[in-house]
Amino acid sequence: MTSLPRRVLRALDRFHAARPWDHNAHFHRWILRQFPRRVESALDVGCGSGDLARLLAGRAQRVHGVDADPAITARARELTSTALPVTYTVADAPAGLPDGPYDVITCVAVLHHLPFSRALEAFRDRLAPGGTLVIVGVARERTPADHLLSVASVPLNIVMALLENRGRPAPRPVSMTARTSPADMTFPEIVREARAVLPGARLRRRLFWRYTLVWRHR
Repeated sequence: MTSLPRRVLRALDRFHAARPWDHNAHFHRWILRQFPRRVESALDVGCGSGDLARLLAGRAQRVHGVDADPAITARARELTSTALPVTYTVADAPAGLPDGPYDVITCVAVLHHLPFSRALEAFRDRLAPGGTLVIVGVARERTPADHLLSVASVPLNIVMALLENRGRPAPRPVSMTARTSPADMTFPEIVREARAVLPGARLRRRLFWRYTLVWRHR
């Protein structure tokens, strides 16, 4: 939200410290709509506390969650029922990713921590023919469209926080506790580099300071 005045940013920080909600989880249902209702295998890169991996388990016969943080991966194991077909591995992406192939690969708010093109190549190479890659990412704001979406997101962000917390203070969601760093690529740069690796990839700017990428392996 770099396009907003510092005073506004400080006020928003105070507001969301008391009423946090998970911007990434907001996209989970949208992610599930991007691939068939039943698939054999799914890989969630940067799985965090496993929220999305557990949702994927309702659609996939087996799910593999990978995260570089041992503590949050251990928390994911604690929160996941042994009845679900989900396994978790502590590994760095992209080098430490399991071989696959996978029918679905997801990556939410993690790609900006990784070497961009190399990560996309690793996802592509692990995707089964006919499989779907779904990314929710973070870009650096630069263009007028970026700033317009940022400003539009502010009142909607407050509404979502109030709805999620019903006006009551709430603990910070577990999936939001991992380390974060600012994105260094702009959306146009992301589009250009993504389509060089994934021809035909569909990318869109989104509200709540995110973009989405969907690519199907033909």
